[in-house]
Amino acid sequence: MSAPAPAPAAEPNPFDGVNITELIANVSALSSVNDIDQGHTAWIMMSTALVFIMIPGVGYFYSGMARSKNALSLIMLSVLSLAVVSIQWWAIGFSLAFGPGTSGYIGNLNYAFFMGVGTEPLNGAVKIPGIVFAMYQCMFAAITPALAIGSAAERGRIFPSIIFIFIWSTIVYDPIAYWTWNLNGWSAKMGGLDFAGGTPVHISSGAAALAYCLILGKRTGHGTDEFKPHNIANVVLGTVLLWFGWFGFNGGSALNSTSRAAMAIAVTNLSAAVGGLTWCLLDYRLEKKLSALAFCSGAVAGLVAITPGSGYVGTPAAVAFGFIAGICCNLAVKLKHIFDFDDALDVFAVHGVGGVIGNILTAIFAEQKIVALDETVLPGGWLNQHWIQMGHQLADSVTGVAYSFVVTYLILFIMDKIPGLSLRADPESEAKGLDETELGELAYYHVDRLVAVNTRTGETKTVKEETIHQQNDTNATIV
Repeated sequence: MSAPAPAPAAEPNPFDGVNITELIANVSALSSVNDIDQGHTAWIMMSTALVFIMIPGVGYFYSGMARSKNALSLIMLSVLSLAVVSIQWWAIGFSLAFGPGTSGYIGNLNYAFFMGVGTEPLNGAVKIPGIVFAMYQCMFAAITPALAIGSAAERGRIFPSIIFIFIWSTIVYDPIAYWTWNLNGWSAKMGGLDFAGGTPVHISSGAAALAYCLILGKRTGHGTDEFKPHNIANVVLGTVLLWFGWFGFNGGSALNSTSRAAMAIAVTNLSAAVGGLTWCLLDYRLEKKLSALAFCSGAVAGLVAITPGSGYVGTPAAVAFGFIAGICCNLAVKLKHIFDFDDALDVFAVHGVGGVIGNILTAIFAEQKIVALDETVLPGGWLNQHWIQMGHQLADSVTGVAYSFVVTYLILFIMDKIPGLSLRADPESEAKGLDETELGELAYYHVDRLVAVNTRTGETKTVKEETIHQQNDTNATIV
């Protein structure tokens, strides 16, 4: 009779020696830190798409304000800005702007090529994955140089602009975004309030636009020729795309889908409406016409001004933002005539001046109760007797204007001296239009037809027919 088989050895318990209560507490703590919320994540992903659509919106806005022979080049520059900055942002831009740097000025390269950017929340946005935050911020980085390049319309070469966009994003936009939004940035630590990009987007692009137009010089015929917008319908289309996308631009900057994001959308809409009507009525008193271009310019001015304060102010303040921005930006357009510079599309007047106005008004109207809509605690502005906030806002604004203008001017000055990177098109190319000379494609093809009409019989005869690229007219002569 055989002996019984020995009992199998018990498998080791992986939890032997582990304090289960402590383990559960640690897991709970970890999940509370990395508690990704699907609703918040979905809203930020949608906001990313909304900001994306603003970029061609800028192109159509600028295209309509230019002459027809340069219309396509301005749309193309906006798309090129998106492409160039998307690559720059992936490679180094996001890391420089939001990397965990130890200085107050610029981040490190820990997140270069999106290394370590995935599901882990970044920069205090604890409810959304890091990759969602990175792509949302990418759209802000992409639209900013597209705004700035508008001042070079109708005379700036396109290839050097591509190089400029990459360099400018790296050494101008990324540092300003870092000090404004990175938790380690000097302005963020100081207590500056900039909810959605008053300084990184609007002040920086406005100051850069001023530098760009000064380096390039005035368009041929400036001061003698009349430069009229060729397609106001494109301006309206661009404005609608911008207004629509701005709901994600400001509302998404809450980085959640709470009542604070909804309030940001409400004040954004109201400020745009008031700004558009204000500018339109200011021009009406001169021309006795309700100008579509005036309304669109005012709406954009209202959107720009409300950007830094959109997550800090209530709806009554939004009326003040739109009204004051509509007046001040309208008057700022006159600066180019007073100081005789050619900011072709009024980028400095609308974005530079509008951004500074928005920062200042944020210091006055920021309220603790609005901030608390998503349970954030901040001291507010003058309405909460926090008087020092004005100093914080002015410091951020002045530094943003000075840094962007000086560094942009130096970048362009150096580029213009490098063979092959001269910034300005030659006179012949400028006369023909950048669409034909830089792209080899045109936004419009028109037929110029000279028609002879027999006044007795009414018979018509085409005397001359020519395809032209610079005007939309059909000439008729009665003989």
